[in-house]
Amino acid sequence: MINEEFCENTPPFSISEPAEQRVPYVFNSPHSGRNYPPSFLQSSKLDTSQIRGSEDFHVDDLFQDVVRIGAPLVRAHFPRAYLDANREPYELDEKLFDEKLPSFCNCKSVRVACGLGTIARVVAESCEIYHQKPSLEEAMARIENLYRPYHDALRRILARTHVQFGYSVLVDCHSMPSSVIDKSTGKRADIVVGDRYGTSCSANITQAIIDIFKDIGLKVSRNKPYAGGFITEHYGRPLRGLHAVQIEINRGLYMDEKRLVLTPGFNELRKLMATFADRIVAIPDGSFYPEQQAAE
Repeated sequence: MINEEFCENTPPFSISEPAEQRVPYVFNSPHSGRNYPPSFLQSSKLDTSQIRGSEDFHVDDLFQDVVRIGAPLVRAHFPRAYLDANREPYELDEKLFDEKLPSFCNCKSVRVACGLGTIARVVAESCEIYHQKPSLEEAMARIENLYRPYHDALRRILARTHVQFGYSVLVDCHSMPSSVIDKSTGKRADIVVGDRYGTSCSANITQAIIDIFKDIGLKVSRNKPYAGGFITEHYGRPLRGLHAVQIEINRGLYMDEKRLVLTPGFNELRKLMATFADRIVAIPDGSFYPEQQAAE
């Protein structure tokens, strides 16, 4: 159910912290938010099920057991259709506003061209969201009040983790429609692991993550069709010990995509994600230092 009490009564995000952080991992769910402001719903031409088409439905709940192993879990509460934290701060679509956008906005990205900027113009299946366009002032308020605090908090927790352990791994958690296929193979994956083609995460860590998922019985693809978005690209600096990897989960494993309800597969998949979290803790420390391996 959508919680319509948003800006005043619901924080834009939350961080579930273990009593003591025992591992260098930070889990993040930027697209699971389901608190929709009433004014936003009123300005939309879509019904509830349509507007929720871009939601990573309960992905935050799939990963809630990571706190038990000593890892923080960051989860956005604002919905992706309202503000997309997996974009540049000012990746804005000129078609969405009547006003002229400031020169510092990125209006030419591929994501903007698809209508999926920081303030999305469309949701899944290219459905236009608004019958009443947001003002530029409103868009900037969303960025200042939601986007910036969210990323400030994520940046702080990653910096703290890096200082504590000497390295950090951001696991950015998402879901994908069950209809998605890898065009190069024609196959549907259960999991897509994205590391921006090796630029956001040590290859050893990425391969270890893939091996774990395969070992627990899931079909895995690497970087196709999802290599990672802004968060993976922005926070992944493997040569500095800052690793970021994106995990996309096939929605057909745990939900009815048409009815927007969880299926019995949810509990089983949650257990598998807990097993995955348990096993990544055992990745050897040497995997976090690709520059040392290259030197050797």
